[in-house]
Parts: sequence; structure tokens; C-alpha cells
Amino acid sequence: MSLRLKINLIVVTLTVILAAIVLALELRSMRDSVHEEVVAANRVASLLLQGTAMRYAAQGTPAMLAFLQSVGRVRSNDIALFDTHGRELYRSPSPTYKAGRDAPDWFSALIAPEPSVQTIEFPDGKLVVRANATRAEVDAWDYVATLAAGVLAFLVVVNGMVFLLVGRALRPLGQIVQALERLQAGQFDAKLPPLAGAEAAAIGAAFNRMVDELQGHIETERRAVRAELQLSDSRELTRWIDKHVEAERRTIARELHDEFGQSVTAMRSMALSIAQRVHALDPQAEQAARLIADESSRLYDAMHGIIPRLTPLVLDNFGLAEALEDLAERTRRAHAGVQLTVQAEPGGAALGADAALALYRAAQEGLTNALRHGQARHLRLSLTCRGGDAMLELLDDGNGLPSGELARDNHHGLRWLAERVHGLGGSFELEAASPRGVRLRVRLPLSSGATQESAA
Repeated sequence: MSLRLKINLIVVTLTVILAAIVLALELRSMRDSVHEEVVAANRVASLLLQGTAMRYAAQGTPAMLAFLQSVGRVRSNDIALFDTHGRELYRSPSPTYKAGRDAPDWFSALIAPEPSVQTIEFPDGKLVVRANATRAEVDAWDYVATLAAGVLAFLVVVNGMVFLLVGRALRPLGQIVQALERLQAGQFDAKLPPLAGAEAAAIGAAFNRMVDELQGHIETERRAVRAELQLSDSRELTRWIDKHVEAERRTIARELHDEFGQSVTAMRSMALSIAQRVHALDPQAEQAARLIADESSRLYDAMHGIIPRLTPLVLDNFGLAEALEDLAERTRRAHAGVQLTVQAEPGGAALGADAALALYRAAQEGLTNALRHGQARHLRLSLTCRGGDAMLELLDDGNGLPSGELARDNHHGLRWLAERVHGLGGSFELEAASPRGVRLRVRLPLSSGATQESAA
């Protein structure tokens, strides 16, 4: 049911109730008026007839009859003359006022007074004066009919005007509904024109502000979606680059180990062989050969120091725990006086290649930053596997975090590492330790490596 129809029904109901109250009050007033008129007329007629009839009664019944015939009808009364035997000698004529018309029986029963009968006794008979309210009832009925017709016309006119005025007043609501339907259909540029009426104008202004805000939010969401897609593409590209960089590192390391390492070893062997042969013949040639052998040895050692930084070959051959032990041993040799303890559980073997490499790089980057930037002297590296996750933790007693954490001081290695961990579905935490130092935590699901490998 529309709001317009509801308002009209309310107005109609209230108007009908008001009209019913007015009619009820009018009926009550008419009933009292008819009762007073008829009863008073009956009493007056009885009193007048009583005094007059006695004089004619002394002259005999014919004189009484002649008197009554000359009087005719008395308003609101029926007069009847009876002899001593109860025979009716006379009855007043029918009323000529609105003759042939009577009010409906239900209406008469509603307003008619109680029957009033007055009897006047005399020697030759009696007069019976009975109240007759039919003409008053007809008058009342005509008044009520006229009033009801007027009320009905009033109802029609008022409700017609209300219908038109309410429709005009509610016309802005239709425009608002249409705008909402356009908005629901996806037309987010739907706007309302200036609407008539203070309330409608306020609703329209609020609607237009809402549309502006919605457009702003939609545009923001679109930009966010584009940024998320670009970020996703960037992460995919980052993982692809990272994977290929690691592959190139592994290739270079293996070539250094297999090809260049053998060549350097062969050069050292040949230089030592030459030195032995020319030992007694040419001391200068022997010294040159031994110098070549020494440089070959230093080149071999430098090459073996570069290979773990390129790729931890021990990780491919023996697993993450052994690779962390090897990393710790090389760190101790390179930094005299540093105390580094390693606790690695063998459960890391369940990690895939990508996840194991990410954890190794985390340990490698964390140690480098703790020693180079934090000036740490005591470090503890641990690897644990709990609840389907592998967690690597590095705790040091260095100088702590600089302001800005990863965003400042050119800590690009840690930022790259964080992105790499997040790409594998893990978490990366870097926080200040108590009382000093830094705690690095990297958590990866044990299945992440296999997932990434299968995805690649």
C-alpha cells in the first residue's frame, strides 16, 4: 500500500469518525427536541380541550361532536371521541403536512418519545388525546438526510483535495525512489534535482552528498584494486626475478666450484711441479713458480669464500640445519671474538627448496646486519619446527634498531627478505630485544616450499 493511499485512508477514517460524532450529536438533539415538542403539545392540547370540552359536553354529545369537527386536527395529536359504550364517534383527520410521507421505522424508533395519552371523561363519553410524533419525525428525517448529504459531499470534496495535495506533496518521494532504484541498478552518478519542501530538499541534499561520497569510495576502491593487482604482479615478478637470480647464482657457484676451482687447483699443482723441477737449476724460476702456487691457493680460498655468498651448495647437499652450521662456522672464522651459537632442529628437512633458501638468506642477512651495523658480539641462531611451521630466530646484543626500522638506513636487504617471506605465505618480524639488541623472527609454513615449487 502506497504512502499516499495510507494518508488518504487515515484522513477518510478521521473524517468519517468526525461526521459520525456530529450526526450522533444531532440525532440526540433532535430526539430531545421531538420529545419536548410532542409531549408539550399533547399536554397543552389536553388542557385546552379539557376546559372547552366540558362546556360542550353539558349541551350533549352532538354539540361536542360539532365542536371537534370545527376544530379539526391539532398538531402532534390524534383526538378521538367515544360514547359511554366505547364506540368511536369521532377521530381527527389525517395530517395534511407532508402527507403521504413517513420517516423510516428504524429512525422513528430512534427518536420517537414514549407514547403519551391523555383521557378526558365526561357524562356521555370520553375524549382520548394521543400524542402523534410522525410529522416531527418526518421533519427530523428530512433534516438528517440533508445533513448526511452535506456531510457526504464534504467528505468527497475534502478527501479529493487531500488526495491531490498529498500526491503533490509526496511527488518528491517518487523522484527519490527512482534515484535509489537507479543507484541500485549500478548508476552511481544518479543525482536528484532541487526538491520542493524543506524535508524533501534536505533528503535530496543528503542523497546527493551520499552519491558524491559513494563515487569517491568507489574510485578509491578501484584505485586500491588496481594497486593490489599491480602489487600482486610486482610480487609475482619479484618471485620470478628472485628465482632466476638464485638459479643464476647457483649456476655461477657450480661453475666456479667445478670449472674455475679445478683450473685453479691445476695451476697450483703445475706451479709446484715446476718449482720442484727447477729447484737445483734456476732458483729464480723456482721462486716464481712458488709465488704462482701461493696466489693460486689464495685465489682458491677467495673463490670458496664467494661461493657460499652466491649460493649455499651445502644447503642442496645436506639440508638447512647443516647449512646454518656451515654459515655459523664461516662467520666465526671471519669475525674473531664473536660468539655465535646455533640450535637447529632436524625437522627443517620437511621444508621445500624455496622455503629453506628463504630461511637461510634470512639468517645470512640477519648476521650481516647484526655484525656490520649493530656491532654485536653475542648472537644466538635457532631453527624450530612446531605446528606445521618452521621458525628461524636470530637474537643479538648489538646497538638495536635505528629509527625507521626497514624504511631507513638503506636496509634494502631486509626489505627484500620481508617481501620474499610474505610471498611464500610466511611472516617477518624485526623488533628490539631487551635489554638491548635486535630479534629477527621468520616463520614459514612447512608446505610453502613445495607449494611454490609446484606453482613455478
